[in-house]
Amino acid sequence: MTERLFDDGAQQHGSPRAGGSPPPAGTADQGALSDARAAAEHPGAEAPGEQRRAPLAARLRPRTLDEVVGQRELVGPGAPLRAAIDADRLTSLILWGPPGTGKTTLAAVVAATTAAEFIQLSAVTAGVKDIRAAVEQARQRQRSAGRATVLFVDEIHRFTKAQQDALLPGVEDGSVVLIGATTENPMMEVNAPLLSRSLLYRLTPLAAEDVRALVRRALTDERGLPGQTLTDEAEAALVAAADGDARAALTALETAAVLAQGATIAPEHVTAALARPRLRYDRAADAHYDQASALIKSVRGSDPDAAVYWLVRMLASGEDARFVARRLVIVASEDIGLADPQALVMANAAFDALERVGLPEARYALAEAAVYLALAPKSNTITQALAAADEAVARLGNAPVPPHLRDAHYRGADELGHGVGYRYPHHDPSGWVAQRYLPEGLEHGEVYEPGTHGAEPELARWWRSRNADPDPDPEDHP
Repeated sequence: MTERLFDDGAQQHGSPRAGGSPPPAGTADQGALSDARAAAEHPGAEAPGEQRRAPLAARLRPRTLDEVVGQRELVGPGAPLRAAIDADRLTSLILWGPPGTGKTTLAAVVAATTAAEFIQLSAVTAGVKDIRAAVEQARQRQRSAGRATVLFVDEIHRFTKAQQDALLPGVEDGSVVLIGATTENPMMEVNAPLLSRSLLYRLTPLAAEDVRALVRRALTDERGLPGQTLTDEAEAALVAAADGDARAALTALETAAVLAQGATIAPEHVTAALARPRLRYDRAADAHYDQASALIKSVRGSDPDAAVYWLVRMLASGEDARFVARRLVIVASEDIGLADPQALVMANAAFDALERVGLPEARYALAEAAVYLALAPKSNTITQALAAADEAVARLGNAPVPPHLRDAHYRGADELGHGVGYRYPHHDPSGWVAQRYLPEGLEHGEVYEPGTHGAEPELARWWRSRNADPDPDPEDHP
């Protein structure tokens, strides 16, 4: 998926290779990405940094676009990002995708192939001073040597607003070509001015056949595990467990090879290497909100299977169980309401059980509540009543309380007319009297309209029968 954002300040670069200034403090351009450049310039030679001791995923990092597996819509023949990299004419861009989908790999390919100076900034250690120094050195390099600078920032979402703002002048005047990589939604985590001057490329989890191709490459490439074998069942288990994450697949493969001790890798080696299922989740990012939304919508849509699945998925990912319980309480009122008044009781009981019992036993109560809420009839009349009341409050402002409803417990209140004309419902044999309770400007039926599902119609039946004349003048009933 390619998303084109405004690039009104982006510049293109394709200048010849030339000398550059030393990197500022906080940069990290002498590590794996520099090794990638060296490996590309000397294929077959041992990369710097004792490459054989590096993790398998690092050793097998693609050196050219032809070695990249997956992301065909971005780097396949004729794809936009491939064309820009091949021509060495990149504009600033943001690479957004889950871990193990190739963001750092694409930056490494750029590092290995571009004629521009390539600098990597650490989003953890670089401060505003370091960023400004890098941008200024890029300007000097461009003026003195005519050489462009590509600045790679991994996990750019970790930069503060001030740090991102410090990048903006260099991106805007073309002094640097920014490559920012992030696992978080850039619409939420990257400053709008920086986004508007960049191209946004979204990377997706690798398909099963792509992960399988990587695993097989690792067993034949001299940089990988040549000579190591694995069964078809083990390969299938590894591909399934990786869930589109290339780095996870190669890391698990390397661990399984150690456990196999030179023998053929079997499914049990893969299971032991993985330890537990890999679930992508961050309690402050997209997965958190997306799965919470899926849980709520599954309950609202009366699907008990989906409701329990998303509940368990969130808990297995490490979500705070109290957050899940709060969502159930909310949906009990928001989407069920008076169609089943027991829904709120059930949700609160599950929350109480969680506080008293704790996990894992409280999963039973939470799952019971989720199923009950999914099976219950639905009504959003409470939600609609709140929205109507919000609108009325905003529209009417400080609408005066009708005199007969005002507090009259103090001496002299009747002289002010407070409470005069109020009729006490319990004095009537029916327990109800007709009198107006709304302020002027708001009429009966404008806030709450009973629903037609579950218990609500029966609850409203008595109310409807007693409200044939809901708004009489109190003076008519002395």
